[in-house]
Amino acid sequence: MPDIVLATLNAKYIHASFGLRYLLANLGDLRPRAAIVEFEIKQTPLEVVESILALKPRIVGLGVYIWNVRPTLDVVALLKRIAPEVCVVLGGPEVSHETESQEIVRLADHTITGEADLEFARFCRCFLGIEESRGPLPKVLHAPLPDLQSVRMPYEEFTDDDIAHRVLYVEASRGCPFRCEFCLSSLDIPVRAFPLEPFLAAMRRLLDRGARQFKFVDRTFNLNVEVSRAILGFFREGWRDGLFLHFEMVPDRLPEALRGEIAWFHPGALQFEIGIQSFEPAVCARIQRRQDFDRTEENLHFLREKTGVHVHADLIAGLPGETLEGFGTGFDRLLGLGPQEIQVGILKKLRGTPIGRHDAEWDMRYSPFPPYEILSNRVLDFTTVQRLRRFARYWDLVANSGRFGATLPLMWRGFPSPFGRFLAFSDWLHAELGKTHTIALERLTHAIFRWLVERGDVPNEDATRALTSDWHKGGHRDLPPWLQAEQPAAQGQFDPPKPRAGRRRQDRHASGEKDSPESRAEHRP
Repeated sequence: MPDIVLATLNAKYIHASFGLRYLLANLGDLRPRAAIVEFEIKQTPLEVVESILALKPRIVGLGVYIWNVRPTLDVVALLKRIAPEVCVVLGGPEVSHETESQEIVRLADHTITGEADLEFARFCRCFLGIEESRGPLPKVLHAPLPDLQSVRMPYEEFTDDDIAHRVLYVEASRGCPFRCEFCLSSLDIPVRAFPLEPFLAAMRRLLDRGARQFKFVDRTFNLNVEVSRAILGFFREGWRDGLFLHFEMVPDRLPEALRGEIAWFHPGALQFEIGIQSFEPAVCARIQRRQDFDRTEENLHFLREKTGVHVHADLIAGLPGETLEGFGTGFDRLLGLGPQEIQVGILKKLRGTPIGRHDAEWDMRYSPFPPYEILSNRVLDFTTVQRLRRFARYWDLVANSGRFGATLPLMWRGFPSPFGRFLAFSDWLHAELGKTHTIALERLTHAIFRWLVERGDVPNEDATRALTSDWHKGGHRDLPPWLQAEQPAAQGQFDPPKPRAGRRRQDRHASGEKDSPESRAEHRP
């Protein structure tokens, strides 16, 4: 039985906890006395506690993140009620700031803030009596920033099952040079890089073991162009069929030296997550976000016209001072640049971030519950924020899903603002269905048809033709009865394609789970 159990509640099974594997890899001589046990947030806290205690650990280390803090609180409370002798140690971004106000911190025995790669091992050695402690171990320990050359990389801790079935998170660097106030990485200065040769050697071993999907969590992958070129060159030279690489890119930094490497890759092999967040200069200045908009547009044009990169672009609704009209203008501008996905995030007030300095001036009101999203501010009332929240959800279902490629342009054909038209559709759809989740595809397709014909002035034949094409491209052979009934008006206009094999598209996490640009660094310890 292990003395040390490392555990967390993942959003889904497919996500292999990066932070826990860092902690395990850096335990040194304690490594054989430790084990990782991962759960999903859909499991009950009592089930989680039973599984942990069955291992009879002396120390339980729990990774706490914005997506799992509420059920993890219940896990901690149960652990301390059932087995008070077990030492519960917390770590992770959600408990690295504002510790004095958190109930979960109060209930746990100890909390380690910051990057705990090395500090957790020191704590365990002291607690287990292997190393002498300088007095009692404090309730809250602040981990010093580790030297990345001293941190053992965690990639050997990925099992064969992880490689075959789960998302593999990797990182070549930590930190961010920018100070965007909504982002946890605004606190991570300076940027620090792992030694390049050992990192590439670890990537080679993963490739040789069959890994094909790599999600880089670096905040600014293209900051150091020479390192970026070396990494892309490594994967180009070691090309394998099915290879998929996800990077977060600085939007206005794409020099010629990097463009050549990017252009080599097969369509769909690269996915760039590009944080635009806002096109309003005053809003960006207010939150200390630096961005060259003209260069950003030029780079997006290059990526869409000259490469096969899948572009996932981020916008944030609710930033201080950005009106509904201003956000809509930015959305239309971004849509015109042609990214395959536009992720509309709702502003969050993550613990420790300086976005809170605008609370009084802009009357920023956030939910007290994770994920701490904006409820209203001085220029967006609660009703408007709710409309934007529904807009974001329905945009995911209709546009980002890739299911309605032929139909989507019809939704705003003849209207000056795609944002305005899709917002109107969103309002109508919610009034019709009364929900934003668990909507069957056939029901959504029928609703879109009704909107196009009844509210969008789209001829019945055009709507039928587009939706029929999209239905078949999604791999469905048999049309829904209502769509079959519409066919006489559109017969002979298309040849139904054969169903496609494999995944519908490469998801940014290969799972449907979304990271907001504000919380991506939470995958680290």
